[in-house]
Amino acid sequence: MRKITSILAFLLSAPAVAYAQTAPFDMSGEREQGSAPMVPRLTLPATPAPATGPQTPSTPPTPAANPTPPFAIAPASPPAAAQPPPAQVEAPRPQTATPPPLPAVQSSLSAALRRYVVPFAKLGLDGEYDRKSWSVYITPEQAAAPAKFNFAYQNAVVVAPEASQLTVLLNNRIVGQQAIASPDAPSNVSFDVPAGLLQPGANLLTFEATQRHRTDCTIESTYELWTDIDPAKTYLSFSGQEAAKFSSTDAIRAIGVDETGRTQFNFVVPALEQPGTTKPLLRLAQGLSVLSGMPNETFSFSADALPQSGPGRMTVVVGTPAELQPFFAPPPAAQAAPLASFVTDPKSGAPVLLISGPSWPAISAAIETIVSTVDRPATAIRDTLVTQRWSAPDAPLVLSATNLTFAQLGVKTTEFSGRRFRTSFNIAVPSDFYANAYGDATVLLDAAFTQNVLPGSHIDIYVNGNIASTVPISSTGGGIFRHLPIRVTMRHFKPGLNTLSLEAILMTKEDDICVPGTTAGTTPRFALFDTSEIHIPDFARIGQRPNLAGLSGTGYPYNRATQPIPLFIDRIDSDTLSATATLLGQMAVVAGRPLDIEPAATPGAIGERDAIFIGSISQMPPAVLTQLNVATTSQASWRPPAAAQSNQTEPSVTFDDWRSKVSGGVWRGQITSFQEWLRRNFDISLSSLQFVPGSEEVFTPSNDDSFLIAQGKSAAGGSSWTIVTAPSAKDLREGAEAVTTQVNWPQIAGHITTYSSKTGKVESVPVGRFDFVASQPWSLSNYRLIAANWLSTNILSYAFLLVVLSLLIGVTTASMLSRLGRRE
Repeated sequence: MRKITSILAFLLSAPAVAYAQTAPFDMSGEREQGSAPMVPRLTLPATPAPATGPQTPSTPPTPAANPTPPFAIAPASPPAAAQPPPAQVEAPRPQTATPPPLPAVQSSLSAALRRYVVPFAKLGLDGEYDRKSWSVYITPEQAAAPAKFNFAYQNAVVVAPEASQLTVLLNNRIVGQQAIASPDAPSNVSFDVPAGLLQPGANLLTFEATQRHRTDCTIESTYELWTDIDPAKTYLSFSGQEAAKFSSTDAIRAIGVDETGRTQFNFVVPALEQPGTTKPLLRLAQGLSVLSGMPNETFSFSADALPQSGPGRMTVVVGTPAELQPFFAPPPAAQAAPLASFVTDPKSGAPVLLISGPSWPAISAAIETIVSTVDRPATAIRDTLVTQRWSAPDAPLVLSATNLTFAQLGVKTTEFSGRRFRTSFNIAVPSDFYANAYGDATVLLDAAFTQNVLPGSHIDIYVNGNIASTVPISSTGGGIFRHLPIRVTMRHFKPGLNTLSLEAILMTKEDDICVPGTTAGTTPRFALFDTSEIHIPDFARIGQRPNLAGLSGTGYPYNRATQPIPLFIDRIDSDTLSATATLLGQMAVVAGRPLDIEPAATPGAIGERDAIFIGSISQMPPAVLTQLNVATTSQASWRPPAAAQSNQTEPSVTFDDWRSKVSGGVWRGQITSFQEWLRRNFDISLSSLQFVPGSEEVFTPSNDDSFLIAQGKSAAGGSSWTIVTAPSAKDLREGAEAVTTQVNWPQIAGHITTYSSKTGKVESVPVGRFDFVASQPWSLSNYRLIAANWLSTNILSYAFLLVVLSLLIGVTTASMLSRLGRRE
């Protein structure tokens, strides 16, 4: 009976189920992602179902008398009461649907400004611990915009990912941290920057790497550890169009770098070849260099076209409204008064720095509104050498006896569990530094090491890559150094920036055994405290002529000029002016201020003043070349080989071939080897074994050289002259751009420095004879230090004076004893 009742109930409910399913089954909710967007369904009030007979699903619904067309929007007011309610209608779905256009606000947010942040052509983190810090200038608009940080890295295959870590910090706050595990190909990393972390102005960016070897525990294996950061894929990206706007000329500091770490200012000056425009343009170029403070800056000049914009590039348009009218429409305000502001390029939409006015005197006044913010008197004493754009913090400029803590130098307290610990910091000395032969600084070290560290470990101090001191660790039970004095010779110090490195070599029994997992140990073995100090004593201060090291270090002697500096340019064209602006811009950066330049039409108008000569070798005054010991015959013979000639095979010539040709060649070779042995082991050279320095030899540049800087004294000997020359104007521009890079600029030294575009090498000719130039008021203590350094350099003169003084003491003593005492 129960079965019969269930069958009757099922038969009675089947028509109701069939009637209820009047609409086709909708699978729109199961559509794959990425397909065409679903068209919204238009839903109208439904018609009541009839009371008789079920309706089959295949029967279409009855449309209304006036059907609503597809995609139409139903009226907001309800239908009239007399009108019968229409049946439910589904608008037909087309095969493909075009998505509606994005709103204007959304498209503007999708545009991202890319700011490359690595100011180097290459960035590598080496060893078991490495840390690089520098500052990135951010505008207020960029600080307010949502930002992401992106970088790409690749590491050595021997780096153990489970024990190695890469950390990125912004303003000393960790924003990204991950294991170093990309040996096969570069890995791209991207993360959001927390809101409010970036601030208008300078922002400190730090890359820190802790690396361990996979299998090896030796000290030598630590040199195999490296992680390279790709500058072309390391950048900050800002959302929105406001981030690309420059609201004031202070945004010049935010020009940044391109994907190769370079910064380029592109000048557009229709009146480029007019003589009256050279001085204000070069002053503007120096002001822009000091404002941006970037390490690899170049300048280019054009007279007729706006260059392409991009990251690390700034277009600077200079001229009167009449001069700029053919290709750029300046604002009406430039017709009446000086104008210096950012405007928008109507073609590219990029910001352009516009310097304009009704006349060139008005343009010069507009330039002063920019340059005056970084100008200072030549007699003003600065405390630091600005380096934060590529190495933070700024290097303190030491002028006399000074104590500096490691915390002031940017070295933080660090615990280390590896085998080789290394950290670096910067110190600057003035251009008249003269203590490279006798001076000793002292590092007062605060550090600690555990009992696992074995005797034979040591701590080394390096100055500019040269080892200056070594302290062995001889204790077997661990120890704490509290202001341990370490003498550091100052022979490797040079005017300007100096980099000091502290390296701890730590050996343990665990490393000798090197069981699996030893390299990944995290127990600290060594600790360096930021309370450590470095003491720089009083040192001799006197200028030297010539001194290209002072030029590259602080812009000496032109940084001390209180009068305009004569500048002789053979011809005013795009290449020559670009080379001049690039060189003067770099000199302004190291000098800390724009130099006051006055173009000189002829060499005779210079007189007895510190001067600069720039141009191709063929246009250089022969008298100036002769005065600086550069062969005048090079004006006709200095021609670098063409590209086709450089591929020709050169004949092989060896020293052995010439030893057989020259009489006494074997003996000369032995003498040369003996001289090298003396220099290497006792730091004794022939130049130190002479009473009077020999005369300078005339220098003839090789055809492999493509650029030359030489410095010497003027005709009367009372000032310094510097020539910057090359075989052609094109070589001059390319050479200036090459030697002013962060890698090559510190190598400029001696009496003459050359650069070869073929090999990329910078070579210097040391100074044979120099003159002292008084730079400080007369002081007995300073002259005593000067004499100490000079006698330490000229050891033969020192020995001769020592013998003479000994004889005088003996004669004086004998004379006194002959007059005193008893006589028989």
